[in-house]
Amino acid sequence: MIRSQSRAGWFGASDTARIMGNWETKTFASWWAEKLGLIEHRFKTPAMLAGTNYEHRILDAIGVKQMDRQIKRRWYRLRVNLDGEDRTRVYEVKTYGADEFKVTKAYWQQVQVEMFATGKNCVIVAYRLLPEDYDNYFNEIAPGRLSFHPISYDSDFINNHYLPRLKALAKALRRKEKPVWPLHAA
Repeated sequence: MIRSQSRAGWFGASDTARIMGNWETKTFASWWAEKLGLIEHRFKTPAMLAGTNYEHRILDAIGVKQMDRQIKRRWYRLRVNLDGEDRTRVYEVKTYGADEFKVTKAYWQQVQVEMFATGKNCVIVAYRLLPEDYDNYFNEIAPGRLSFHPISYDSDFINNHYLPRLKALAKALRRKEKPVWPLHAA
């Protein structure tokens, strides 16, 4: 659970899809203005609220004790908020309402950055929410609705694709400039 809602001045693991995407869109420009601290997005959907409120209860249900650690890599302006972890693994919690959970490209990229920041393996813990779970955040965690999705670390993605972009963004953020990237989206 993230304590500070400000997204200014730092890049998070959940920003990875934006970092890896097209930097010439209105969506990117809005995101960049938020990173510069010029605007602040405070919208919350029912799905976001449910995910936040179930996160610790899901981690408790699977026996994860260490939650909410934040790791900063100041030179990169990278601030990674971990849902949960143990000695060898990071647990990234995702809730969903569909019939089946899919590890999206954005989720895969997010956990790649979490593994980069921690040096640990990662598993996405997915929990299927039913309609009544959105109305009552205190429903019991049903083990049959949990699924586990281990993700392998991809050093090529991190070293050759993500880090060059992150470095360019960190430099532009420090200078409070518009970032420029000559390559197309990865």
